[in-house]
Amino acid sequence: MLARGATLACVLLAIAACTSNGRESTVNVSPAANAADAGMVDIQALVPDMRLEIRYAGSDNFVGAPVEGYEAGKCFLHRDVAEALQRVEQDLRRENLRLKIFDCYRPRRAVLHFMRWVEDVRDVRTKPDYYPDLDKQELLGGYISPTSGHSRGATLDLTLMRCAADGRCEPLDMGTGFDFFGSIANTDSPLVDATQRANRHRLREAMQRHGFENYPMEWWHFTFKPEPTPDMAYDFPVR
Repeated sequence: MLARGATLACVLLAIAACTSNGRESTVNVSPAANAADAGMVDIQALVPDMRLEIRYAGSDNFVGAPVEGYEAGKCFLHRDVAEALQRVEQDLRRENLRLKIFDCYRPRRAVLHFMRWVEDVRDVRTKPDYYPDLDKQELLGGYISPTSGHSRGATLDLTLMRCAADGRCEPLDMGTGFDFFGSIANTDSPLVDATQRANRHRLREAMQRHGFENYPMEWWHFTFKPEPTPDMAYDFPVR
């Protein structure tokens, strides 16, 4: 039964890839059953007080429900990636800044959940908050894809916070929330004000110093380069 389900998932993934970009893409999926088998670590093993707000483990996200594969609000990354992120956090704390993480490793089953959601044109509950200016089908490709770098354990979504002397931290104004679908979320969008643009650039510069590249369509999205496993996705649950 499990093998049949896995095979069906692969078929669906290939079909989705053809639909979104006109070419069939294949995904190599590791048999790793957990983070340790995949060579990944929990970021809080390196930075115990790293601030996490893993949105897909709850309902505060564009799907409007917990996403398949997220059984806990944890952040797993390949060790090299996690160590680089630890260095980013150390640098920022010297400036009374900190990171807040929204997503890290993403199981492949979660990517398939996103594809099912975007293809359900009847479900538009989250449109006012996440894609008010776009038709749902316009999310395919640039925003929602049948493959994701997150599934390779080297991509994450995050923002910056400024912290007071008493330890209380507040997110910097980035002009949009996490996972807002629209051109205003582009890192260099001319639609945001000077302060918001400076905050985005500050995050980008802090991440770039330690090997992370920003995805220009989303100010919050970064990938460590070179990726430890650029041709391998994972599907173990976040737990």
